[in-house]
Amino acid sequence: MTSTPGPGRVRQNAIYRAGVLGRAPSVPTDAAELERRARKAMSRKAWAYVAGGAGGGATMRHNRTAFERWRIVPRMLHGVTTRDLSTTVLGTPLRAPVLLAPVGAGALITPDSDVKIAEGAAAARVPYIFSSQGCSPMERTAAAMGDTPFWYQLYWSTDEPLVDSMIRRAEDCGARALVVTLDTTLLGWRPQDLNLGSLPFARGLGIAQYTSDPRFGELVRERIAAAAGRRTERPRVTLSALRALLSMAREHPGGTGANLRSAEPRAAVETFLDIYSNPGLSWTHLETLRRRTTLPILLKGILHPDDARTAVAAGVDGIIVSNHGGRQVDHAIAALDALVAVRAAVGPDPTVLFDSGIRSGADAFVALALGADACLLGRPHLYGLAIAGADGVRQVIENTVAELDLTMALVGVPDVAAVTRDLLVFAP
Repeated sequence: MTSTPGPGRVRQNAIYRAGVLGRAPSVPTDAAELERRARKAMSRKAWAYVAGGAGGGATMRHNRTAFERWRIVPRMLHGVTTRDLSTTVLGTPLRAPVLLAPVGAGALITPDSDVKIAEGAAAARVPYIFSSQGCSPMERTAAAMGDTPFWYQLYWSTDEPLVDSMIRRAEDCGARALVVTLDTTLLGWRPQDLNLGSLPFARGLGIAQYTSDPRFGELVRERIAAAAGRRTERPRVTLSALRALLSMAREHPGGTGANLRSAEPRAAVETFLDIYSNPGLSWTHLETLRRRTTLPILLKGILHPDDARTAVAAGVDGIIVSNHGGRQVDHAIAALDALVAVRAAVGPDPTVLFDSGIRSGADAFVALALGADACLLGRPHLYGLAIAGADGVRQVIENTVAELDLTMALVGVPDVAAVTRDLLVFAP
């Protein structure tokens, strides 16, 4: 009996054939070495922002410990020779149950970070959720995706017309769904960034979705007009301040030279910091979304079963169980533990995705078995970006999908629907 090799065998064969010629993969295939190599490739500020977490990092540790408590139980003599990893989530076809999570300020790692991530995602045929805090306008990033689907993440600004403008742009450039992130109405206490005094947005990094937006442009011009003729305290001139001004000028639309002579880049940063996210975000705000967009709506950041029930009752299309990769609240519940409780609360039918802690294809298998319809891959794809650019992103995705495929093969399941909880045991 013959069968078409799955993505696991295809990826293995490509690596081993190259190995015969003396070529090792440019991107490590295991999580620990991937992280080590990425740290070496990143600046201190980039590493602090991407790898850092809230407080002492307890939530990040919880995320990994939760995976260690679940054990896969392979079955033998199952006769399964082919696997179908494809699935569909809210009308978006997936070659495998994996999407790239939104992560902001990628230009800390490399210029044009969002476009390079999109190129890597498109090469691997895996959807990318564009970040509101991206470093390239969503229209440019969408062009780099080609025919591969993408979603858009929305941070809810304090300016409602800006919220509408962002949603319209996402619809116009072809987003298949809107992901509203709920858990970052304020930035969590992040010592790695704080100890360096490093906030990328204050240097103009990660605000390209805003500076490319017509409504945001109006707000910036209003700010400049209001400040005209008003005496303001001049900041102390230091080398760091000059570097920050240069960064703002480089990141702002237009030429760097002209931007250095303009008030707009600094006013844009100040405007963003004033309106970035809405601490008063409530279920009342969410109720307005149905008349503001026709896109499927997912809520990202749900951890409590009651919030999950409320979301389903409110008619949202999907939930993303996430603790923001441990970046917002220290000592928070592990996202995987929350997934178990949320799925139990809402039942088998609602769409539930999982984010926070996925480091491998085997991790994805566990999350799927515990009730996730698909998983978001966050930090690892940025580590691939740091090591090898767009192709590094592609390799991280391919490695994750390959391991998921091989895990399914060795356990004996033919498709994603067959990855169920009875294939796991809990080992506290």
